[in-house]
Amino acid sequence: MTSATEETQPTQPGRTPAAQERPQRHAGAWVETLRRSDVSRLWTELQRLVVNHPLVRASYSAGLLVEEGDRGSAYLDLTQELFVTLLAKSRFQHYLDSEMTDAEIECEVSQIELTNLLTAELRKRHPESYRLARRISTIIQSSANFRRVDSGAGEDEPHRRLVDRVYGLREWRADKQRRAQAELEERVHMIPVRQRDTRMVGCTGDAQIIISNSDLEDLIVSVLEACDSPVDVRTLRSLVMSRLPVMDIYLVPIGGDDSDEGRGFEPVDAGENPEQSLLRRESEDEAAGYVDNFLRGLHAAVRGKTKQYDRMLGVLWYCYLSPAHITQLEAAARLNVSDSLVSDYRRRIEQQLRALSLTGVEEARRFETALRERVHALVFVGSEEGVPV
Repeated sequence: MTSATEETQPTQPGRTPAAQERPQRHAGAWVETLRRSDVSRLWTELQRLVVNHPLVRASYSAGLLVEEGDRGSAYLDLTQELFVTLLAKSRFQHYLDSEMTDAEIECEVSQIELTNLLTAELRKRHPESYRLARRISTIIQSSANFRRVDSGAGEDEPHRRLVDRVYGLREWRADKQRRAQAELEERVHMIPVRQRDTRMVGCTGDAQIIISNSDLEDLIVSVLEACDSPVDVRTLRSLVMSRLPVMDIYLVPIGGDDSDEGRGFEPVDAGENPEQSLLRRESEDEAAGYVDNFLRGLHAAVRGKTKQYDRMLGVLWYCYLSPAHITQLEAAARLNVSDSLVSDYRRRIEQQLRALSLTGVEEARRFETALRERVHALVFVGSEEGVPV
C-alpha cells in the first residue's frame, strides 16, 4: 500500500495548522484570482497543485488514477474533479469570506481537499487494502509491543508523515541497525500467508474480517521478528499485507492491450451463430408457408367470396389473435353480424386449423406469430386500429 492510504483529518474552518505553524512559502495568487473570478487562472493553479502533489504521482505510478491514457489526461481529469468538488462545497467563497491568505488557501486545497479526494478514490477501488493499512497503522501506534525508534525530534517533526516514521519491537535497543528493502522482503517470505477470516462485519454486514485485530498484531510482531530490523510504516504495511489474502477487484479489458503478451479473450456472444440464423430463417419461411395454406383454405371455405372472406378474417382476429380477448358477442357487434354467423365462421376456422400438420409446440408458436402479423395487416390495412376494413 502506498502513502495514498493516509487520510487527512479536517481542521477548523478558515485556518489550517500546517499553514499556521510552517513558514510561508511561495504560493499562487489565490485571493486575487478568486476575487476577479478568473476561472482560467484558477484552473492553472489547481492543475499546478495536482501535478506537484506527491500523492498524485505515487497514485499514478501505482496505476490508481486511470486504467488507460497518458499522464496528462490523468492530471486533467483529476484537476476537473478537484475543481467540481471545491465548487460544489462552496469552498472558493469560504476562502474569501474567511479572509484566508494565499498560503493558507494553497495549503488547504493541496493537503486537505486534494488528499482526501485521492484517499476516497483509493477507498473505493481498493477497499480491503485501504482498511487493512489503516488497521496496521492504528495497531503499531497504540500497542505496547511496538515503539517508535527514529529520532522523533526536529522542527519538521510535527509535520512528518506517518508513513515515514520508523517502528520496531519495544524490547529492541534504540540504535538497532536497519536492513535493506530487498533483504526485508526476502526474510518475510518465511512467514506463511494467513487464512482468510470470512466472518461478516460492518454496519451492513457486507465486509469480511479477513484477520482479527489480535491475529493482525501477532502477524506484525512476526514480520518484525523475521526482518530483525526497524521498518518504516510504509514498508511495514506492504510486508504485512503480503502475508494476508487481500482480494481487491481490478477492472481490466478482457482482450488486454497491445503490450499484453498473454492470451487474449473474447466475451461470449449471446447472439445466434450462422447455423442458428439459417435455421431460424428456414423455420420462418416454413411458418409463412403454413399461413399461406391456411388462408387459402379459409378463402376456399367461403367459395372465394370477398365479403364473407373479410368477415372470416375479422372473426379470426377478434376471437383468436387479438390481444384484447373480447367475447364472441362483442366480436359479433364489432363486425355487425349475428352471433350464430360468428359461431359458423369459428367452426370453419377450427376445421382448417385441425387440417394443419404442425409437428411441435415451437412450430405452432411460429405459425401463430406469422398468422397474427399477416391477419393484422389484412384486417386493418388503410384503417385505424380496431376498425376493420
